[in-house]
Amino acid sequence: MIMIDKLAYSSKLRYKSPCLKSFVAVSTLFICVIARLPLISLLILLCMGSLTVFIGKTSLKYYLKLMIIPLGFLILSTIAIIVNISDEPLSSISIALLGKYISITTASFYYGCNLILVSLAAVSCLYFLSLSTPVIDLLYVLKTIHCPELIIELLLLIYRFIFVLLDISNSIYTSQKCRLGNRNFKTSLKSASSLCAVMFIRALKKSSMLYDSMESRCYDGRINVLKRYVKAERKEIILSIIFEVALIIIAIICWRSI
Repeated sequence: MIMIDKLAYSSKLRYKSPCLKSFVAVSTLFICVIARLPLISLLILLCMGSLTVFIGKTSLKYYLKLMIIPLGFLILSTIAIIVNISDEPLSSISIALLGKYISITTASFYYGCNLILVSLAAVSCLYFLSLSTPVIDLLYVLKTIHCPELIIELLLLIYRFIFVLLDISNSIYTSQKCRLGNRNFKTSLKSASSLCAVMFIRALKKSSMLYDSMESRCYDGRINVLKRYVKAERKEIILSIIFEVALIIIAIICWRSI
C-alpha cells in the first residue's frame, strides 16, 4: 500500500489530467471485460504496462511484482475451470483416478487461459490509474463527477487511517519481535491478540485526536483540501479517443471473424 502510494507520487504521469487518466483506465477496462477476446486483452495488457513503466517511469521490478500477486490467485482459481472430473475420458489428456477421469479439454484450457489474460488486462488498467494518480487526485475526480461529499470524505479518512494503522502495527510488531514474542505458535497467537487489541485502542484515540484537531480548525462538516486543476492537452485527448476507438474496431472485427 505504501509502495503504491510512493510510486503514484513519483510517476511522470502524476501531473497529467486525473480526469483523462481515469477516463482511459475505466473505458479500457470496460472494453476489456465486454470484449473478452485474447487479442484485445493482450493489446490492453501491453499498452497499459508500457504507459505505466515506460511513460510513467514506474520501476519494472515493482510493476512485475505487483502483477505476480493477482496472477497467483488467477492460476489457482482457473485450475478448477480447466480440469474436468467425469465418469468417462473427455479428451486425450485424461488420468484415471478412483474410478473417475480427470481431463483437460481444449475448450476448457482455452477458456481458462483467456480468463487469466482478461483478468490481467483488467488489473493492468487499474494499476495504470493507481500507479500514476495519487488518491487526492482520484477524490478530485469523484467530486468532478458529483459523487456525494459524504462518500468522498469517508474515503479520505479511511485512506488516512490505513497509513496510521500500518505505522502503529509495524511499531508494535517490531517491539514484539525484539522481545521474542513470536518464538513459537503459542506466543505468536498471544502476540497477535495483543496487537489487535492495542491497535483497536490506538485507532479510537487517533480518531478522537483527529476530530479534535478538525474542530480546532473550524470543521463544519466538510473537509476542504487544496485542489490542483490540471487541464488535459488536446493532443492527449485525441490520442486517448483514437486508442479507445481502435480497440472497439478491433473487437468488432474479431467478433465478425469468429
